Amino acid sequence: MPETPAPTRAAALERLAAFAPRMGRAYAAGRNHDPGPAARRDVSLLSPHIRHRLLTEQEVVAAALSHHAPQAAEKFIQEVFWRTYWKGWLELRPAVWARFTAERDRALADPPPGYAAALQGRTGIDCFDAWTRELVETGWLHNHTRMWFASIWIFTLRLPWVLGADHFLHHLLDADAASNTLSWRWVAGMQTRGKHYVARAENIARYTDGRFDPRGQLNEDPAPLDDGPAPPPGALPPAMPVPDGPALLLLHEDDLHPESLDLGRARIVAVAGVAAPAARSPFGCAAGAAGFVGAAMDDALSRAAAHFGVAARRLDSADIAAVAAACGARVVVTPHAPVGWTAEALAPLRAALATQGCALHGLRRDWDSLCWPHATKGFFAFRENIPRLCAALVR
Repeated sequence: MPETPAPTRAAALERLAAFAPRMGRAYAAGRNHDPGPAARRDVSLLSPHIRHRLLTEQEVVAAALSHHAPQAAEKFIQEVFWRTYWKGWLELRPAVWARFTAERDRALADPPPGYAAALQGRTGIDCFDAWTRELVETGWLHNHTRMWFASIWIFTLRLPWVLGADHFLHHLLDADAASNTLSWRWVAGMQTRGKHYVARAENIARYTDGRFDPRGQLNEDPAPLDDGPAPPPGALPPAMPVPDGPALLLLHEDDLHPESLDLGRARIVAVAGVAAPAARSPFGCAAGAAGFVGAAMDDALSRAAAHFGVAARRLDSADIAAVAAACGARVVVTPHAPVGWTAEALAPLRAALATQGCALHGLRRDWDSLCWPHATKGFFAFRENIPRLCAALVR
């Protein structure tokens, strides 16, 4: 299996083209199997690139549909939309992210017995310990393996789910506030109340092709966790067009494809990049994940400089207001940062810009504006809209 592509758009496009022929029935048949790094064929390894929008969702779905009939590519396309669904669900209920971070911080203040051993892969459960090493060494785990890992963490090791979710945020190259938080809640039985995911030895043995068989080591009859009903969904504010005139374009790790932004009649006079991956966890960000974000940002800034014909550089968020004033920008335009650490890091910037008569304008893509309002219930209700969304968004 090829390694995760380099954190550049060019490498991602090359991998996308190579994997597109397997996005149909091959993916549907093999996507749940994790036979080990050397034998994996039916995973794209593009999730870090999609998460940071080095590739857009439209491009990935279009690649699938260019090689396969919609029915044949259905499973792959649904996986792309799962990430969109999770983002929309959390965007409509930001209190769930705040609840997670508060509960995580309380748990970290008094870590439970067994927590350190789980982080170090010293539990004595061979599969779990091997997956811990793979996560730490590579910043990646197979999707099915992530579910097994979370289930064992919660129900067998009986550790707080928020600490496991934080462990993933610290290490994963594709760490995403919505997908990570809500997937852990789903495994625990809180996202779809009463419906939890239980890791079973037989399932692990079958889908790892016998690499692991933790028979007798797992709690296979746990009760789901419950933290009460989720808050009702709020309304998504209307997307507003970018104001005319000189603008500074501000990139961040949630959206690194500036060439495809609809900037209207704004005139980009400078481009800046702000990356705050260390804010994802009280432990900061693992070196591999931080390196991926930094290199991806540098790639995006290089492309933006060429595309707009202006200077582009990384800045601290505290310097943005001064740079905007120096280049005569009336507005700072930034791709909308969904609920998570990037949005939190950018929040103080709005007030700082306002003091000098400059506005911070969040630009939401059509993909998000059309998809997120459908994330009011479970994924199966959302899934019914996928054909119509593809028809409207993918060309």
